[in-house]
Amino acid sequence: MVRFAVSNENSHPSVTEIFEQCVGCKWTLHVLSQIRQGVKRPGQLERTADGLTTKVLNERLVKLVRFGITEKNSFPEVPPRVEYSLTPFGLRFVEILDQVSQLQEEFDREATPTN
Repeated sequence: MVRFAVSNENSHPSVTEIFEQCVGCKWTLHVLSQIRQGVKRPGQLERTADGLTTKVLNERLVKLVRFGITEKNSFPEVPPRVEYSLTPFGLRFVEILDQVSQLQEEFDREATPTN
């Protein structure tokens, strides 16, 4: 039997809760994919997806940092520069997303009728 942890109000979110919130948002998945591919700056991330607003991007980035999936690196430059990267937990987390994607591809192949 698979058991999923649920956090209480005084603790950090469980991995299950983090997974639900990330998978439930197309923009979060897109942002993670782009960061993984080397797109690290907010302006670059915003330009990679039509319809992704600055507000939504910032909300997603804050949530990913809060979950410990990404880390924010600020550089004391003029103009200020910020970059995001995956944490060790984030690297493991995207591996799970890869497995889900692979499972979906296998499911789609099996569900496709062959003549």
